Amino acid sequence: MAHMHSPSNRPLSALPRRLLPWTLPLACATLALLGGCAAPVAPGSRAAGAPPAAVPAPAPQQGAATPQPAPEDAAQVAEEKSFKAWLDAFGREALAAGIRPATVQQVLLTARLQPRVIELDRAQPEFTRTPWAYLDSAVSPQRIAAGRAKRIEYRVPLEVAEARYGVPASIITAIWGMESNYGGNFGSFRAVDALATLAFEGRRRDWARSELLAALRIVDQGDIAADRMVGSWAGAMGNTQFLPSVFLAHAVDADGDGRRDIWGSIPDVAASTANYLASAGWRRGEPWGVEVRLPAGFDHSRAELSVRQPASQWAADGVQSMDGQPLPAFDAASVIEPAGARGPAFLVGPNFRAILRYNNSINYALGVGLLARQIEGAPGVAASWPRDLQPLSRSQVLQLQNGLNQRGFAAGTADGVFGPSTRAGLRQFQRSLGLEADGYPTTELLERLQQGAAAQPAAAAASTAR
Repeated sequence: MAHMHSPSNRPLSALPRRLLPWTLPLACATLALLGGCAAPVAPGSRAAGAPPAAVPAPAPQQGAATPQPAPEDAAQVAEEKSFKAWLDAFGREALAAGIRPATVQQVLLTARLQPRVIELDRAQPEFTRTPWAYLDSAVSPQRIAAGRAKRIEYRVPLEVAEARYGVPASIITAIWGMESNYGGNFGSFRAVDALATLAFEGRRRDWARSELLAALRIVDQGDIAADRMVGSWAGAMGNTQFLPSVFLAHAVDADGDGRRDIWGSIPDVAASTANYLASAGWRRGEPWGVEVRLPAGFDHSRAELSVRQPASQWAADGVQSMDGQPLPAFDAASVIEPAGARGPAFLVGPNFRAILRYNNSINYALGVGLLARQIEGAPGVAASWPRDLQPLSRSQVLQLQNGLNQRGFAAGTADGVFGPSTRAGLRQFQRSLGLEADGYPTTELLERLQQGAAAQPAAAAASTAR
């Protein structure tokens, strides 16, 4: 259909509200939330939408000063005004991108600025969780029990999705549990509000603008009403926390009602999740990985996802499964040690990397795999976690990175985030001390690094004195 464009000197918020007949159901649903649609009136009550009886304002006292808004109130008013202007400008872009005028008017232009979203986006947790602390929560006995119950309750849609896409029902169930606790926690933000706030705030402007446009398109296509399109502060939505762009690309209408509903339809949830993993490279019939025992003298620098070789080669190198069974026949397998040389080790294959496409965190992918395995009745991790090790805080990681770089052990950009570059630098430092080079950060290693850094100036001063 032809799109309605406003004159260049006229804000979209001033667009006429006369809508074509096919827009009226959506208009009434939205305006009812805003108190703008007619509703039944109880006998003797004021008509809906009618203004209340006027209450005379008190006469101003002679000589009384006009109250001035507090500075913080003035700043808030200014920010709200700026946000409305931003919405108006983005609305013109949405119209040009093919979003219907009714959607722009009723959904985008009614978006509300959410200061809490900005707070959460800027927040950086000081302490990172250890793998065992993360898994204690993610793969708790309660979550395993609930997963088994959901697996039985929704056996049919889960197994239909498995047959169609090749992703096991237990993996689909585990992702559902990890993402929203089986629908118990979608998040409480309207996706349009959250994404408009993030796009306006600007730290991740381009990404948020793209996701906001995708969210508008979802409403435009009739998959979900804007007030039901709720999720996290970052815009992830529904039972399995799809971003709007992921929804557009991978959501599936499995129950045949003409809508892709990842909020209320478990068949749609199961099929959409499986479809996403299949597109991410999931291989039918292969496991995600297996817990392994590493041989004495194993080179722990090889325990990286970037180091890949056939499982048969890992077996030739002395890697064995914990139960003595042959290793899965992966053609490109990696060994990972989430807690370093003192913790459990796993041999993971292509399906583990497919889970990482859902959430690029080794702890997350391991949580999904272990939860799925225990939903099926298999045991958990056999080896013990090094629970005596304390996690480094973000500021301590920053100190570690700076110390490594200063002493010539290249650790990459000092940003307080422990990644592959920092792990490589830490391994170099461990080798210089004659230690097992597993690259796992500990407070003891940080202290030794700092002691060595303090000793260098003293040694240099002594050399100069001689």
